[in-house]
Amino acid sequence: MIFLITGGERSGKSSYAQKLALELSNSPLYIATARKWDSDFQNRIDRHQKERDERWTNIEEEKYLSKIDFSEKTALIDCVTLWLTNFFVDTKNNVELSLEEAKKEFLAIANQKNTNIIIVTNEIGMGVHAETHIGRKFVELQGWMNQFLAENADEVVLMVSGIPVKIK
Repeated sequence: MIFLITGGERSGKSSYAQKLALELSNSPLYIATARKWDSDFQNRIDRHQKERDERWTNIEEEKYLSKIDFSEKTALIDCVTLWLTNFFVDTKNNVELSLEEAKKEFLAIANQKNTNIIIVTNEIGMGVHAETHIGRKFVELQGWMNQFLAENADEVVLMVSGIPVKIK
């Protein structure tokens, strides 16, 4: 099963996704896609890791999720926005190439056997219109990837102020 958990910033996506993962498995994988940009971001990563107990196996993978064996496992991927940022930066802001590479990686993991994959993403296009050209390009990338993920997910949940709203 593929679950997509989406919503705005601080809407409760990660908490909901972690709870779901623990309902599905006693030993889920936590796939962190964040790139360690600076010491402040490292502190954020450290804080998030401390929130998870010994039941979790933490795996850090910035881009190539297909390197991970998801077969027979429950995995939480957090989050698509940071994951896409890595493609976007590495392709010098090429939306089409970033989207192509991200879709290829998703399809590689989606085809693994007997998995529960929980994916956390952000609905960044619901907020203020991005001021910069680069910002607008990234919003497009995120929106197109979210549509692709939702189309391929078995279940889609929109988090609104901590309340899960089942979309699909």
